[in-house]
Amino acid sequence: MATPTLEEHLVQNRLLRALSPAERQPLLLALELVALRMRERLIEPNVPIPFVYFPLHGVVSLISTLGDGTQVEVATIGNEGLIGLPLVLYANTIPFTAFVQVPGEALRIDAAVFGRLLPEGTDALHQLLYRYSLALFNQLAQHVGCNRLHRIEQRCARWLLLTHDRVGRDEFPLTHEFLALMLGARRASVTEVAGRLQKAGLIRYRLGIMRVLDRAGLEATSCECYGVIKQEYDRLLGPA
Repeated sequence: MATPTLEEHLVQNRLLRALSPAERQPLLLALELVALRMRERLIEPNVPIPFVYFPLHGVVSLISTLGDGTQVEVATIGNEGLIGLPLVLYANTIPFTAFVQVPGEALRIDAAVFGRLLPEGTDALHQLLYRYSLALFNQLAQHVGCNRLHRIEQRCARWLLLTHDRVGRDEFPLTHEFLALMLGARRASVTEVAGRLQKAGLIRYRLGIMRVLDRAGLEATSCECYGVIKQEYDRLLGPA
């Protein structure tokens, strides 16, 4: 089987796929394929962003760390978007850590090169990136309401569905520690919830590996937030 070309990889990312071949070409010349390794830190808080990543599969989390060391996820990003959004908005730092939660691959471009190419981009590229910025903002806003108002079982199902969409496969690595971080909950609570979902036949979880068994069942268990977030990405970026 032939090794996929960079251009064939490129269409695995929703943003890059939405561009015309002519609009992709300047980026294509500067992109490189890289592995996203488990727990790899792509961005450090308040440090200049070194690269922009367009995930192909895998999941990256933006994590907020409070003064007492408590951490919580504020956003989840996969093949629908990019890592390094502040550069699109002409800033070069962010007060969060971006780290790989589910390993995969991404197309990467040097931040300085991206900064030079961005002003030369077409109106279509700029409009797409602005719509993505709004979609991510809407995701953040929905997460705030969800984390405040919905039961942990609903939030867990929502998070698993979003991750399932992004990794493109039924099975992926996930520890209780990571899931607790994603949900802002105690590890013991996450263990109980995962046990209930497993008993219901929706997932299988063993030795740090999560497998989605019943996608429809997870959708029924989730709160409406999964549908709202997905609908907004579809509205602003087009169908996945």
